[in-house]
Amino acid sequence: MLTGARLPALSPDEAAHTERVTAHIRAEVEAAGGWIPFSRFMQLALYAPGLGYYSAGARKFGAAGDFVTAPELTPLFARCLASQVAEVLDRTGGGDVLEVGAGSGAMVADLLSALDDRGALPARYRILEVSAELRERQRRALSDRAPRLAGRVEWLDAPPAECWSGAIIGNEVLDALPLEHFRLAGGETWQLGVSCGRDALASEMRPASPQVAAEVHRRLAGLPELPPSGFESEVNLLVRPWIGEMSGRLERGALLFVDYGLPRAQYYHPSRPTGTLTAFFRHRQVGDVLLNPGLQDITAWVDFTEVAEAGAAAGLSVAGFTTQAHFLLSLGLDREIEAVGDLLDVAARARMSQAVATLLLPGEMGERFKVIALARGIEGPLAGFAFRDLAASL
Repeated sequence: MLTGARLPALSPDEAAHTERVTAHIRAEVEAAGGWIPFSRFMQLALYAPGLGYYSAGARKFGAAGDFVTAPELTPLFARCLASQVAEVLDRTGGGDVLEVGAGSGAMVADLLSALDDRGALPARYRILEVSAELRERQRRALSDRAPRLAGRVEWLDAPPAECWSGAIIGNEVLDALPLEHFRLAGGETWQLGVSCGRDALASEMRPASPQVAAEVHRRLAGLPELPPSGFESEVNLLVRPWIGEMSGRLERGALLFVDYGLPRAQYYHPSRPTGTLTAFFRHRQVGDVLLNPGLQDITAWVDFTEVAEAGAAAGLSVAGFTTQAHFLLSLGLDREIEAVGDLLDVAARARMSQAVATLLLPGEMGERFKVIALARGIEGPLAGFAFRDLAASL
């Protein structure tokens, strides 16, 4: 990731695509009277059918895309996660796996292979994916990497309508839920929105809606140190209903989410005066989140206290919260490395070592990324949180 570096020039196709997305957003802004909240802009920029970043055909994952996720770095990530999924399936007496937003398909292929090795294949492996282009990439990944298991996978347009048991997994999903960005100023709460400038979309702060102002007050009221005037950050109003929807028909099992984020007291600490909202384009961090809509990812860190509260509202309990490094080490990453290391040549071992360092080091994914488990109807601690459980920090 090259923060602040000059962005690459757009190809003619990219320029034409972002012009179409901008025109679509402009039309909605004008129809709404000249301003829409940031959450609506983010929804359109990421998910507008056929136009949004996750709905159109732009390459997103891997070295040729805009960012690299843990499953793309090394199969070791999925193999460790498989140990946790296998434990959940054992606790529920079998069941299904539902992966939300399966990205390039790397994780489903490696996870299913690892579960097969453990004799712990789920009855069904379901993927909830909104992008037709990504569904096709996931099918190709399965065909290439786990052809014998590809027939076990089915794709859904919505969470299962019937009651079921098992595991729900989401890697870097919560950070992509549309959110609101706010500012505290003059004793008031202001809300970021999008209006139409002469030549481009423009950001504009307006007094926060009653719903956004109330949510900001609720989250900040319990902090040990209140942020000062001028402080900016985010609130996501969709986490609670989204987790409720995902888990609504889950009778027994656990939700496992991996994402970059913090407990609330750290998330809204005065040392983070501008929040975490940002964008990514070809592995470069972009400060202007309105730039080139439809071509860049828009994201913010996760308030994991809100995730825990959303789980409680849905009848789920926190079964563990820890850093990605401690999660992977608890699940035997060292054993997985040893098992495959002797099969690799020198160059492949070097690549694996670099990937493992990215997964574990504090300055990389090791501490910035957290893992939370929300459970229903299963007893006892989960193995992934054995080394260090930070649930008390929530």
